[in-house]
Amino acid sequence: MKAWDGHRAGAKKVEKVIEWCLDLGIKQISFYTLSTENLEKRPKKEIKELFKILHEYVEKLLNEKFSLLEKYDVRVRFVGNLNKLPKGLIKLMGKLMEKTAKHQKRFLNFLVAYGGKSELLHAFKKLAEKVVKLGKIEIREKDIEENLWISEPVDLIIRTGGYSRLSNFLIWQASYSELYVTKTLWPDFRKRDLIRAINWFSSIRRNFGK
Repeated sequence: MKAWDGHRAGAKKVEKVIEWCLDLGIKQISFYTLSTENLEKRPKKEIKELFKILHEYVEKLLNEKFSLLEKYDVRVRFVGNLNKLPKGLIKLMGKLMEKTAKHQKRFLNFLVAYGGKSELLHAFKKLAEKVVKLGKIEIREKDIEENLWISEPVDLIIRTGGYSRLSNFLIWQASYSELYVTKTLWPDFRKRDLIRAINWFSSIRRNFGK
């Protein structure tokens, strides 16, 4: 298969996993959609096709009537260096975020052109501007969290394909998250795999560094 055929199969799986997570009552879901490294290092043809798939998917979410987003009161957020994306795609993302801004019970985050280091750099720059303006150098963890693209901590990270690394994913937010690794490839991920991961998470004792 061509690389983008695999990405298209992965996009279809995203739809199913969102539905499963919402049915299970999960409040916040974050998908690592496209990393800053992917954007810079993958072939231009593959990136172009990825943008096309993203455009189609966002357009579908935007135009769906009686969608899961409405049913479960889901707010959609696109997070990352969005200015690196095609203007048409940015516009569509903006429309979907605006349309779902009224929803506050569940949150669906798509990390696009995203990197954990890039997010921290963005937060530190904003803090530096405030420091200069206020003439005060005191910086607390709370101050950093308030300037992140996603301020909430991550409880569980599910890593498919047998990889056991974070790959620059939500570095600050994942500081005490649990990492579940499965050899199952993303397009083959099933509901039973999701439930197995959640059951594993429920069985462990979290001590948050204590």
